[in-house]
Amino acid sequence: MSRYILAHDLGTSGNKATLFTTEGTMVGSVTASYDTHYFNNNWVEQEPEDWWKAVCSSTKSLVRDVDARQIAVIAFSGQMMGCLCVDKDGRPLRPAILYSDQRAVKECDSILAQIDPREFYRTTGHRASPSYSVEKLMWVKDHEPQVYAKTYKMLHAKDYLNFRLTGVMATEYSDASGTNVLDLNTLRWSEKIVRAAGIDGDMLPTLKASTDVIGTLTPTAAAALGLAAGVPVVAGGGDGVCAGVGVGSVKPGITYNYLGSSSWIATTTKQPIYDEQMRTFVWAHAVPGYVHPCGTMQTAGSAYAWLKNEICTMEKAAASGSGGSPYELINKEIEKSPPGANGIVFLPYMLGERSPRWNPDAKGALLGLTLEHTRADVLRAVMEGVTLNLSIILDIFRAQIPIRDITVIGGGAKGAVWRKIMADVYQADILRPNYLEEATSMGAAIIGGVGCGVFKDFDVAGRFIEITETTRPDPDQQSVYQETRSLLNDSYDALAPLFPRFAKRTR
Repeated sequence: MSRYILAHDLGTSGNKATLFTTEGTMVGSVTASYDTHYFNNNWVEQEPEDWWKAVCSSTKSLVRDVDARQIAVIAFSGQMMGCLCVDKDGRPLRPAILYSDQRAVKECDSILAQIDPREFYRTTGHRASPSYSVEKLMWVKDHEPQVYAKTYKMLHAKDYLNFRLTGVMATEYSDASGTNVLDLNTLRWSEKIVRAAGIDGDMLPTLKASTDVIGTLTPTAAAALGLAAGVPVVAGGGDGVCAGVGVGSVKPGITYNYLGSSSWIATTTKQPIYDEQMRTFVWAHAVPGYVHPCGTMQTAGSAYAWLKNEICTMEKAAASGSGGSPYELINKEIEKSPPGANGIVFLPYMLGERSPRWNPDAKGALLGLTLEHTRADVLRAVMEGVTLNLSIILDIFRAQIPIRDITVIGGGAKGAVWRKIMADVYQADILRPNYLEEATSMGAAIIGGVGCGVFKDFDVAGRFIEITETTRPDPDQQSVYQETRSLLNDSYDALAPLFPRFAKRTR
C-alpha cells in the first residue's frame, strides 16, 4: 500500500494542499483561496483564521479518497517575511502583516541609524527594509502598544499553521532569514539587531532546521483536517526556499525563476552572493551547508492580474462566455505586438518595490505612449516590464556565477508567450518542468520526506522533476531588449524623485 506525503503551500492568494506518494508521484492538488486586504496605499494584511479554514477545507477534500492513515508526514511551505503577533495560547492578536506591506519605513530608518547598512547586509544577508518581519513588529510596538504588550511570539504564516497542528511554536532557518534578525553566519538571532530594534528578543520563536520534526498532529487538529492523530509534522520552509527544493536547486548549478503574484530569481551556492549595491539578498537554505541567493520583485503576476481585471474587460467577458481563460486571449493579443512593444516601457512597481529598487514609494508607469500605439503594445509592455526588471536581478548573479538555463515555475510560466519573452530578455534557455504551480508544495514534500526518514537526502528531488519543454532565446532580440531595459532604468531614475509626492497623494 502506498504511503503519502501531505504538503501545503500557504501562499498570498490561497493554500494549495498537495498529496504525493513516497515514490514521487503527485496524487492530487486542491487549492482553497482567501482574501488579501490592501489599504492605506501600501498596507497588506490577511486573517490567520482564513489560513486555517483553507488548510482544513483543502486537506479534507484532498484526502477524501485515500487512506489517511497512510500519510507519513505533513510539511508546510509558506509566504515569508510576515508578522503575526500571538498570545501565550497562540491566539492572533491582530491580522497578519504580509511581506508586501511597506508601512514600517520609520522603523527601518531607526535600525539603520544604529547599524551601518553594509554591516547589516553582511550579517543578515538582507538589507534593512519595511518588507521584513522585525520592522513590522517594531511598527506594532510603536502604533499598537496594547497588541505588543500581549504578544508572546511573532510567527510566520506556516509557523502559525504548524502551531495549530502540533501546539508547538517554532520557526526554521529559511523563514527566520526573512525576519531581518537572523545572523546568517551563525544561524542564531542577532542580539545586536534585537537591541537596535528595541524589541523583546523572547518574542522570536525557537529556531529549528527545516527537516526537524517539531511535533505530531494533535487529536483536535486531526479531527479538523480529517486525518489521524500522531502524524509527524516537520518545520518546513519559506516558500522561496521550498520552491528551490521543488525544482531541484539543492546544490550549485540550478537557477530558477518563480513567476506568481510576486516573482523571484534564485539559485544555490556554498557561499553567499553579496551585491555591492545590496539589491539582492540571501536566504538560509533548507539544505544544510548551502545558501539561497535571491532577488524578489513585488508585483509580477499581480501586475498581469491587474491588467486583466482593469484593462482587459473584453477578454474577461469573452472568456466568461466561452468557459476559457482570459489570459489565453490576452496572450494572443500580445503576440500582435513586436518585441519592445513598439517603444512603450512599463515600470512594474505597483506596490513599491524590493529587488532591485528597494523603494517602498515606487509607482507603476506606462511611458512612451502615442496615438499610434495599440492595446497589444500596452499589454506586451506590461509583460516585458516585469521580465526586464527580473533581468536586472539575474545579471547580478551572473556577475559571480555562470547561468545558461533557468527553470521557470508558477502560474505565470503557463503561457508560451511569457516564456518566450523571458528567453529573449534573459538570453537563456527557459526550462518548463512537469509541475508549475506545485513546485513549492513539492519542495515542502521533499523536506518532509527527508525529515521523517522516508527519503535519504535531498538528491531525491530528481525523482520528482521532469523538464517537458525548452524555450530557446533569439539572439536577434538581444539588442532590442538591451535598449528597452536601458529606457526602463533611465525612466525609473528620472521618476524616482516624484514617487514620494505620488505616495502622499494616495495615502
